Amino acid sequence: MVVAVTIPLSLLFAIVVMNATGASGNLMSLGALDFGLLVDGAVIIVENAVRRLAERREELGRDLTGHERTEVVRVATMEVRAASVFGEAIIAVVYLPILALGGLEGKLFRPMATTVLLALGGAFILSLTVVPVLTSYLVRPKRGSHETVLLRLAKRAYAPMLRNVLSWKRLTLTLTVFALAGAVALFTKLGAEFVPQLDEGDLLIEARRLPAASLSESVDTALRVERAIRKFPEVKSVVSRTGSPEIATDPMGVEASDIYIALEDRSKWPPGVTKESLGVEIMAAVSEAVPEISGAMSQPIEMRTNELVAGIRSDVGILVYGTDLDELAGLGEKIASAVKTVPGVVDVRVEQVAGLKYLRVTPDRAKLARYGLSVADVNQLTQTMAVGFPTGVVLEGERRFGIVVKTKHDFKDDLDALLGLPLKSVTGQIVPLGDVAALDFVDGPAEIARSSQSRRLTVEFNVSGRDLVSVVRDSQNAVQRALTLPVGYRLEWGGEFEHYLEAKNRLLFVVPIALTMIALLLWMAFRSLRVAAIILLNVPFAIVGGVVGLAVMRVPFSIPAGIGFVALFGVAVLNGLVLVSSARHLEEEGKEPAEATRQAALGRLRPVLMTALVASLGFLPMATSTAPGSEVQRPLAIVVIGGLVSATLLTLLVLPVILTMLGKSRRGEASA
Repeated sequence: MVVAVTIPLSLLFAIVVMNATGASGNLMSLGALDFGLLVDGAVIIVENAVRRLAERREELGRDLTGHERTEVVRVATMEVRAASVFGEAIIAVVYLPILALGGLEGKLFRPMATTVLLALGGAFILSLTVVPVLTSYLVRPKRGSHETVLLRLAKRAYAPMLRNVLSWKRLTLTLTVFALAGAVALFTKLGAEFVPQLDEGDLLIEARRLPAASLSESVDTALRVERAIRKFPEVKSVVSRTGSPEIATDPMGVEASDIYIALEDRSKWPPGVTKESLGVEIMAAVSEAVPEISGAMSQPIEMRTNELVAGIRSDVGILVYGTDLDELAGLGEKIASAVKTVPGVVDVRVEQVAGLKYLRVTPDRAKLARYGLSVADVNQLTQTMAVGFPTGVVLEGERRFGIVVKTKHDFKDDLDALLGLPLKSVTGQIVPLGDVAALDFVDGPAEIARSSQSRRLTVEFNVSGRDLVSVVRDSQNAVQRALTLPVGYRLEWGGEFEHYLEAKNRLLFVVPIALTMIALLLWMAFRSLRVAAIILLNVPFAIVGGVVGLAVMRVPFSIPAGIGFVALFGVAVLNGLVLVSSARHLEEEGKEPAEATRQAALGRLRPVLMTALVASLGFLPMATSTAPGSEVQRPLAIVVIGGLVSATLLTLLVLPVILTMLGKSRRGEASA
């Protein structure tokens, strides 16, 4: 109860500070709080106090007085104060890299890191103030052994294992290195993605028509799409939105529609139907009922997030830069054909850059000069045909009305009326437009997109059934084999893949800085670079369990998983810190290094197991949850739980071997 009381008090401290600073409580800021991390410092202090109280009672053979209990607790707290303080500081340091994340990943995970740091700050204050006081009042050793049945069973199983690994040191280290190498090899086969896809509960189809489609045609095809979708019993309602709203926060033409599909509760679905299979069936039905549109299946929030972040409504966008629109269109079709062959690629679309009919007026300068006309005269007539030419103003009191002359023509294939439009020469002669210019209808661009000072065409696709990074890598290889870019043209890969690379590169930069800060803290605690290096060995070996956990659960590596590894480093280092500090304390009392290591491993079994188990249990709800938003947090929890298993085994079995060998080398140096 003394340890557990730090949980609500630490959370209360974090919530008070969040409220004072105006921070919001949401899925990310509060959902990733692990109770196990908050009680680590309290566990170290209370466990040592309980052990010292029991030893003191056995030594005196009677119950302790209040003053004696207080003194024992004070001494026990001072004994492990360094381990507790540095342990809390190390766990806090590993969250600092998350604060350095930028962009979308920073928006997602910085609130989580901030809240965890606030809660850890509260736990740190409590572990050195309230926890010792409550321990001196409430914890009273019982007669007999202070160990529980579970702890005695754990020691009974651990003692022979420790004896065996100390007898076979080289074999133990060899197997450990092989396990690390196997984890590294397994990691390369996991695949990767930016963040796991959230199940929003609803679906969205992005319907696109030819650029020349009218509003009435768009409305008609949207209704046909709705009728095709409404036939599915899993669909609750369908709503279409075509074109842009009055406040053009989402500008798009009338040839584009977003079709929102609200789904019934999953309990009403037929057995065996999943959201993925339903999406495939809906797209097949829409393609059959309305073949003249191209569509892509997505989710409302996912589509908006992709568009806001990368300007692309799909998971991946291939941006082709160049000068000639026809060349860009040809390259886009070749790229689309190449990526369609890659497993996991769905909903491939090429941006429509052509498809509108234009009236082209080509002046003949020689004929214009013959009649005393200029290109400006032709431009004036062209303006009259297109938007109207202002010719004067009508006044009615204080009101003014502009007079605009505009030709009435539907711009169909009939050019006779346009060829006969009059031009007035400087001599007053009326000259038909057809005598001084050539008119014809041509197909031209529907839109021209520009970025980075170049014309741009986008090829988009979604990813289904595979991880994002593997699909992009295979797509890049397919495009490279199928396409040779002309001089002056270039490709860029955007969308979620771009943000994954940015977040990964940022973590690769800041995580080593955090590990360097941890090494500095360890050196300050022990004044020994060798001991600090030994404790830091927990970090790479903690990765083994995290990688195995992702592989077993078939979860690809993602930025949440990377943050899980960062959180895991702190707990792994803390366990090593507890064991090494105890062993060095026993050495200072005069024990041989080997015996000190053995006694420390057995004596610190309880805090090591407790910190690992409490942290794992704290992440267990996150790992097993199926609530909305759990997809983002599950990789983080899987990494921490799996990594704590391997880190605990390393701390209890491999670290004593290394400490024993280190003790022998130190003794050899001293004798020399």
